[in-house]
Amino acid sequence: MTMHSARASRKAPKTAPKSAAEPRLSRQRRPLQMAADDWQRALRRQFGREQVFELKNLGDARLAPIFSEFSVGNAASGGRYRVAIRGTAPGDNLCTCLDFATNDLGTCKHIEFTLARLAARRGGAAALAGGFLPPYSEVYLHHAGQRTVRLRPGADCPRAVLEPARQLFDAPAGWVLPWARLGELDDFIAVATKAAASAGHELRVDERALAFVAQVRDAEHRQQVLAQAYPKGAADKGLAKLLKPRLYPYQAEGALFAARAGRVLLGDEMGLGKTVQAIAGAELLARHFGVQRVLVVCPTSLKHQWQREIARFAGRPAQVLQGLRLARQQQYREEAFCRITSYETLVRDLDLVQAWSPELLIVDEAQRVKNWNTVASRALKRVDSAYAFVLTGTPLENRLEELISIVQLVDQHRLGPTWRLLHEHQQVDEAGRVVGYRDLDRIGATLAPILLRRRKAEVLTQLPERVDTTLFVPMTPEQRDHHDENGLIVTRIVSRWRKTGFLSDVDQRRLQCALQNMRMSCNSTWLLDHETDFGHKADELMTLLEELFEQPEAKAVVFSQWLGTHEVLMRRLRARGWDHVLFHGGVPGDKRGALVDRFAGDPGCRLFLSTDAGGVGLNLQHAAATVVNMDLPWNPAKLEQRIGRVHRLGQRRGVQVINMVAQGSIEEGMLGVLAFKKSLFAGVLDGGDSAVFMNGTRLAKFMESVDEVTGAMGTAEEASAAPVAAAQRRRRRRRRSPKSTRP
Repeated sequence: MTMHSARASRKAPKTAPKSAAEPRLSRQRRPLQMAADDWQRALRRQFGREQVFELKNLGDARLAPIFSEFSVGNAASGGRYRVAIRGTAPGDNLCTCLDFATNDLGTCKHIEFTLARLAARRGGAAALAGGFLPPYSEVYLHHAGQRTVRLRPGADCPRAVLEPARQLFDAPAGWVLPWARLGELDDFIAVATKAAASAGHELRVDERALAFVAQVRDAEHRQQVLAQAYPKGAADKGLAKLLKPRLYPYQAEGALFAARAGRVLLGDEMGLGKTVQAIAGAELLARHFGVQRVLVVCPTSLKHQWQREIARFAGRPAQVLQGLRLARQQQYREEAFCRITSYETLVRDLDLVQAWSPELLIVDEAQRVKNWNTVASRALKRVDSAYAFVLTGTPLENRLEELISIVQLVDQHRLGPTWRLLHEHQQVDEAGRVVGYRDLDRIGATLAPILLRRRKAEVLTQLPERVDTTLFVPMTPEQRDHHDENGLIVTRIVSRWRKTGFLSDVDQRRLQCALQNMRMSCNSTWLLDHETDFGHKADELMTLLEELFEQPEAKAVVFSQWLGTHEVLMRRLRARGWDHVLFHGGVPGDKRGALVDRFAGDPGCRLFLSTDAGGVGLNLQHAAATVVNMDLPWNPAKLEQRIGRVHRLGQRRGVQVINMVAQGSIEEGMLGVLAFKKSLFAGVLDGGDSAVFMNGTRLAKFMESVDEVTGAMGTAEEASAAPVAAAQRRRRRRRRSPKSTRP
């Protein structure tokens, strides 16, 4: 850089000057006159121009001050990305960030920041407007819209390169390589590179373009190999004998589907054997495509279960990664076909995982990474593996955005960018609030090549019947006091929200606390004050169990979100002499297996008490056929996870599910919320209704239900505090009474 250019660089503003003609755009609401993709590009342009990133030209700044490759760094986060500037049109430029790779816009905030900084330099805007004609030719991957491989002929591109290029690429369409001719790219590169070198010209080939073509060709190769090896598909005898136990036909189909796709989301309902299908799929990849390094990432409590299942089904040893960092480093140096780690350990060992370079990544209970911004989610997406099997019975629990994070583990381009998914499928009111979803069936069709989801109804002949019963239990006056007192707080906050459309952080915390207290009061006052024990649910359960335990071999699994509920139950169990085990999040991982074994193997152990820590990964179908839910979770997927511990493959008895609901309480209102979430889940994944609507926003709809079940307590913000004070006085009197002590 000359002295003159250095001084000019120092004087250049950090961001481009804002144009008075460009009003500031909202990130929440799209201008009516603007197309969705234009809006998203404009948002990135707006945000990029406001940044103070660090910019460094990675080439020769004297020869290529504008059209070059740059390093863009964020001092605050430590992130650094490589940006190639080739023009101003969407797709001309390149960036190594994830947003650029997945947003289908052909730009990102790093590119827009770089363009703004370059345009602010002397002669920069004119140079960008004039376009880029490089001295070299380039094969690259174009990211605006559907990804395509393209050629950018350089200045003085020799005729020996242009002639074969015109025969392969669609020049009028922008030198696009037709999808059907991706397999011919290697031959063109070989011929064109030699011809360019003979003419003193350079042909550059972007590695991302080659990786894209290789991925497509590998998928075609897998299809051909597996079709020849198993000509009858899932009915082929070779598949049935793939593992030591014989696979059910639908499991063989799942294994073959996973191997064909290479990267797949196994979304079968719980209890259908996703683990065995993943192991069988891994065996197919090992036998036919030479896979030798498999990494299983799962919850801590399931690591040893995976180890046992791999040994049982495939007869292969699997290494469980454990101990301190030094011990794990040594374990990675050892030979192993399969390694098993937890989500938490993966984050700490990401460098070791990347050095080992697993060929197949198996992610169990993948709903844990439904939030793309969690540490575990970001770490998983940095594991570079050719194949990936992602397992979850609940790929969609509450919001469509959750699908993006999970599906990106499989194929970061399959669903397209979040902004487009929401734009096409969310239904909003005039204020921009989400009131429902539309065209959900299209999402299922989009996912079909990589998603395999079967419901229990589809393999019903291999599963027992299930009977669900909702038992409405009346509340005591003491429970009602707690419930309604917190209901007043909820009503006031909701009233304020309806008036202003805004909730402060303090109000949000108070709202969450009050709702939680209302739910806990439905089980027993013990959960709130740890002094009294008023509530009918525990006694009602004892009555049910007395009838159930008349059958000598009968056992039951009882779930509650709160450990306090089980404390209430255990006092009654001890009085009756019923032995039990208690499973919760505080039980060490190495002790959990013993609890399951005792419940399954000890005839005297009649009950398995569990919080939601036992809602995933446990197989209790051989020991029990009754599930009791003392409370309802907000999320219908969690409810199915609980039931799926007993109602799953291998269960030979009819399963009875009993859901206890406090009568006239917030729990009754939750039934409507659960119904909406179930319809959303079914619409996307299970071929249900393609449109789901709500009367108002989610929060408004939910709060209307709360108002109904808490009674006529008023909705005005200035509602009297007298009922609250009266409830508090009654509670204090009962605490002083000997009758109020717990039994």
